[in-house]
Amino acid sequence: MTAGRHEAAEAAEAPAVSRSGGRWRRWRRGRPFAAGVLVALGGAEMLLTLRAPLGVLLHVGPQGLAAYLVPVVLVLCGVLLIATPQQRVFYALLTLVLGLVSWLTSNLGGFLVGMLLALVGGALAFAWTPAKQPRTARPAAPRDEETPAGAVAEPDPVAGLPAQTGPAEAEARVGRPEAAPGDRR
Repeated sequence: MTAGRHEAAEAAEAPAVSRSGGRWRRWRRGRPFAAGVLVALGGAEMLLTLRAPLGVLLHVGPQGLAAYLVPVVLVLCGVLLIATPQQRVFYALLTLVLGLVSWLTSNLGGFLVGMLLALVGGALAFAWTPAKQPRTARPAAPRDEETPAGAVAEPDPVAGLPAQTGPAEAEARVGRPEAAPGDRR
């Protein structure tokens, strides 16, 4: 295979690879992905520290339940941040509160690492905003043959449609205050 044919074959394969990468990138950027991953990792790290074979740690009674409940809810919040970005503010606030509560319930928040991951992820989720769609230019309205070249369209209060006025009427109104809705003359 010659060098020219080899380069042409690579160029033909490149759009297929970048096209699938583009879909993944669009999907990932359309949601607080990094925040969800950090929150889920923080919760998972707290769960791992709870299951660590350390003899110093003690879990008794309701605090033992909370020690498992907080990290599980954090992992769930991380997954839900990725799955339903419309509810990101609720999940972010819940994550921030649970990240701080984990200091008391889950071995100092998973020895600080899990707590910091959850807090940073919650802050990122709270700050994330969806990308704004680019505004498309509206097509120009077709000109009526009846409208003069220098006419100005003003809203007609009765029909809700623009009323056509010419340059002379526009100059005559300069300096006159406009009537507010509901004013009677």
